Amino acid sequence: MVETHFIVREPLLDPKQKVIGFQFSWQSNNPAVESDVDSLDALLEFVAGHLNDDEKGFLLDDSLIFLEAAPQLLQVEGLKLFPPKNTVLILHKKHFADSANVAAVKTLRDLGYGICLRGAEITTLERGFFAFVTHIEVKLNAANFASQAKVYASLKQSSVKMVARNVANWQDFDACSALSLDSFVGKLHLTPRPNAAVKALNPSQTTILQLMEMVRKNADIQQLELVVKRDATLAYKLLRYINSAGFGLRTEVQSLKHAVQMLGYSPLYRWLTVLLATASTSGYSPVLLETAIVRGRFAELLGQMKMPKAEAENLFVAGMFSLLDRLLGLPMDEIMASIQLPDVVTVALISRGGLYGPYLALAEACELNSMLVGSLAESLKITAEDVNAAHLSALVWAKNVAAVA
Repeated sequence: MVETHFIVREPLLDPKQKVIGFQFSWQSNNPAVESDVDSLDALLEFVAGHLNDDEKGFLLDDSLIFLEAAPQLLQVEGLKLFPPKNTVLILHKKHFADSANVAAVKTLRDLGYGICLRGAEITTLERGFFAFVTHIEVKLNAANFASQAKVYASLKQSSVKMVARNVANWQDFDACSALSLDSFVGKLHLTPRPNAAVKALNPSQTTILQLMEMVRKNADIQQLELVVKRDATLAYKLLRYINSAGFGLRTEVQSLKHAVQMLGYSPLYRWLTVLLATASTSGYSPVLLETAIVRGRFAELLGQMKMPKAEAENLFVAGMFSLLDRLLGLPMDEIMASIQLPDVVTVALISRGGLYGPYLALAEACELNSMLVGSLAESLKITAEDVNAAHLSALVWAKNVAAVA
């Protein structure tokens, strides 16, 4: 499975739009081939190997991992490599008709694993199910909101948590939050909330863009420091990012000059890109920022397999910029008019074409569960195993960086 299946993800959000975990599922170029226990075991071992460290433990901290669970996955030994308190298996209601599956669920619950029930109608669900599950998937029906509100209020009295799927718009999201649903799975976060108040870049963003242009032209470090000193908060945040676990530096960077001496100009440019996104006053959601960081790092890691490191670093910038309009609440053409990007980055952003476009498109496809994942990887001559390794590494890297925001 590691060689033939691609990992795709959806973020799991809380009512404040914070990323509290991810739902993983597997996409195959040949869906007709059913996965056996051995192949599932190998896949889970692979995923666990990238999300665990012998010294640091689980690398996604307190994040939850929801795994699509066919019945055979319940018996897989590789599942035990995942921390029980962080792991929730999604199982369809129909699979509870098999006594062997129920016995396996009981064993996993005793070990501390979570079980999310899918395909159940809450209004007619037997109370006996509550002994087996920790989460229940629900779908908001805006036309029957009042009736649903009563059902959810009743369910809230139990220990079972509700996970909303297919929330279509921000109005529905707010309605679900009001009903005290615990978490949300889906792609709504890629549609930013409307914010008519944003008319132009704020002063911090203007300063950051000026710094980015100076770095691009390899301006003298003393000139850069003069600009940074205008905004003490900006300087503090920039050093926090550079010293974050995302870079893995052994020596703490004390100043901008020290950063340039240790790292050079190119890595500094990427952190300014992240800083630009976090300087927004448009009320962007934390999940959108984390998605941009994952996309940028994922694309960069894919690029490192085929091009020099310095070239691949441009892919990080392309990944961040691909969501920058939503993060800043401004039109993309206005943002791109404010800074000179390499032509190859511009082409990738506009059409997903050129040298960088396919790498950015592949990273994007894995977060959208697009059926183009396999064909894009094949066009780049990157194996499913390498794509999955880059994907998981990007998630861990972004988690460390996002924690600094």
